[in-house]
Amino acid sequence: MRRNSKKIRCGSLYIGGDAEISIQSMTNTDTRDVAATVSQIMRLKEAGCQIIRCAIVDFEAIEALKDIRRVVYMPIVADIHFDYRLAIEAIKNGADKIRINPGNIGDSDKVKKIIKLAKERSIPIRIGVNSGSLEKDILTQFGGVTAEGLVLSAMRNISMIEEMGFNDIVVSLKSSNVKLNYEAHQIIADKMNYPIHIGITEAGGLVSGKIKSSIGIGSLLLGGIGDTIRVSLTGDPVNEVIYAKEILRACEIRKDGINIIACPTCGRSNMDLDEILQEVEDIVKDIKSEKRINIAIMGCEVNGPGEAREADIGIACGKGKALLFKSGEIVKPLERDEIKKCLIEEIKSLLSDK
Repeated sequence: MRRNSKKIRCGSLYIGGDAEISIQSMTNTDTRDVAATVSQIMRLKEAGCQIIRCAIVDFEAIEALKDIRRVVYMPIVADIHFDYRLAIEAIKNGADKIRINPGNIGDSDKVKKIIKLAKERSIPIRIGVNSGSLEKDILTQFGGVTAEGLVLSAMRNISMIEEMGFNDIVVSLKSSNVKLNYEAHQIIADKMNYPIHIGITEAGGLVSGKIKSSIGIGSLLLGGIGDTIRVSLTGDPVNEVIYAKEILRACEIRKDGINIIACPTCGRSNMDLDEILQEVEDIVKDIKSEKRINIAIMGCEVNGPGEAREADIGIACGKGKALLFKSGEIVKPLERDEIKKCLIEEIKSLLSDK
C-alpha cells in the first residue's frame, strides 16, 4: 500500500496523496541557451517526462527561464543553490516549484524571503538533501554520511520552513549508495507526511546507473514510498524518462505500454531468439499504448507454452518450429523460416486493433 502523504500542487499537476506517481528529469543543457534547453525539454516531454528541472546558475539563466516559460507548458522546477535572490526571481519568472537546500542558502532571513514569496504565489518548495552536502556538524555527530544523518538534515530543514508558516513542501534525500538511500527513506517515511521525491543520485551511466536506480527506486516503490521519481543518469536525460517508465511498469504501478517476456535461453533452445527479440523491440520501442500489451518470445517446450498463453500474443519455439499463441489460444504452428515475419505481422495487427 502506498504511503499516505499530503497532496501538493506543482503547476498543472499534483504530487503526493492520490496523485499519479510522476516522472521527472533535469535538463543538462546550459539553461541560458534557450533554444537548446527548449528543444531538450520537448524531447523529454515526448518521451513521457511530466516535470522538468532546470539549473539556475545566475541572473542570465533567470532571464532565459522567462523565455522558456513562454513556450513550455509542463511544470518547471528551478534548481537553486547558494543565492537566495535567484530563487526569488525564479518564482517571479514562472517557476512552478523551487528546489533548494536551505542549509546552503545562508542565514534564515534569506530563506524567509524565499518562503514569503513562495507562499504568496502558492509555489511549493522541494527540500533537497544529498549525501554529498551534509552539514559539518551532522557529519561530525554520526562520524560520516549515514541514513540517520540524512534524515536529521532533512527534518532540520523541514522544521525551519514550517516555523516560517510554510508547508507546501516536497522532500528528497538522496545518496549514490543504494542501501543507505533505502534505509534513510525507511526512517523518514514515518516522521512526516510530505510527498517524497525519490531517486539514486549520481547513479552513473546506462548500465550501472540503470541497475542502481532500478533497485533503489523499485524497492522504495514496492514498499509504498515515493510520490515522484527521477532516474539520474550521465548522458542524454531522455534515457532517464525511458527507464523511469520501465521501473513503474515493472512495479505494476503503471499498466500501459509494451511488455516483452523473453526466454533467457539455455541448452534446450535451438532457435535464434536474440535476432527475433531485437527486431520486435525495435518495432515496438516508440509505440505508445494506454493499455498493457504482453508479448512473449519463448525458446523451448518447458516454460514456453505456459508463458506464451499468458500473453496477448506470443510464440513458443520447439525443434525447428514454433506455436503462435493469441490470448491464451494456439493460433497455428509456424515453420522456422516464417516465425519472425508472422510474429511481427501479428504484433502490428494487434497494435492497430488497440
